[in-house]
Amino acid sequence: MNFKQYFSGLSVSLIIAGIALLIAPFLPIGSVVIAILIGILIGNFIKLPSHTTNGITFAEKSILSFAIALMGINLDFSILIQLGFKTLVLITLGMIVTIYTAVLLGKFFKIDTKLALLLGIGNGVCGSSAIGAAAPIIKPNKDFIALSVAIVNLLGTIGIFLVPFIAYSIGFNDIDSGILVGNTLQAVGQVTAGGFAISDSAGISATTVKMGRVLLLTPLIFILIYIFHSKSEESTTKAKVPLFIIFFILFSLISSFSLVNEQIKSIISTASHLSLVIAMSAIGLKIHFNAIKNDGKTALKIASLVFIVQIIFSIGFLLVF
Repeated sequence: MNFKQYFSGLSVSLIIAGIALLIAPFLPIGSVVIAILIGILIGNFIKLPSHTTNGITFAEKSILSFAIALMGINLDFSILIQLGFKTLVLITLGMIVTIYTAVLLGKFFKIDTKLALLLGIGNGVCGSSAIGAAAPIIKPNKDFIALSVAIVNLLGTIGIFLVPFIAYSIGFNDIDSGILVGNTLQAVGQVTAGGFAISDSAGISATTVKMGRVLLLTPLIFILIYIFHSKSEESTTKAKVPLFIIFFILFSLISSFSLVNEQIKSIISTASHLSLVIAMSAIGLKIHFNAIKNDGKTALKIASLVFIVQIIFSIGFLLVF
């Protein structure tokens, strides 16, 4: 690989990522969304030289795959034991209902199925990380990735305040309030903020449930591989699991069986997050305002309705069971 042809584009992506990481502590939307937004602004208002293209494409594809592979270190399947059967059923059904609702609404509002699917996956599993992991398999328009990440994180930020208020209004106890927060908010940081705003026990409950949802990313990825492979022209051949997914599973097993200490896990997790921010910076650079303008309002409407269904389903399940 001739590094020189990638240097300028990678440098732009790294600078944007660095700015996003510096700003993130002062804003509630997270470094990934900030990186995308900065990338979109630069990509639309500053004409970048043509020699930056290779590096930006490398960051958008290869670094994203690297980030997803390392993301597995955040998965610890021993958490499933802590959840109990009832909560496992709620998490699983909640994800299915959320994603299926998004796809149905996408057909109703006549938007691209892949955009609707990304919105459902982002809402149903774990926000930006799930969208980033699913994107290389689904292969959507690049505009859809940025749009879905931005919308899902916006709704999650609103949910930090909305969902605890709903739980309080219904009269849920702290544990059920935490379960509601953990099963509806998108990013881990949002769940932590919303749960611990209620109480310590609600925060612990919310975080545990959220980790359970994150674990569903593994079977979801394999389902997506099967679905999108069978729809491709190569459906007659055996489905090939991407290398980054193999490493994703490997790192999740390393975490689950405690094969490395917490310090090493923390380093790998940080590397995954930094890589994801860099990749999203590059994706943002390739997004054009027209694409967001054309699909943005409908996508926001669909994601909002999906979020409402997700909350109603979780409340209904907790009240009945």
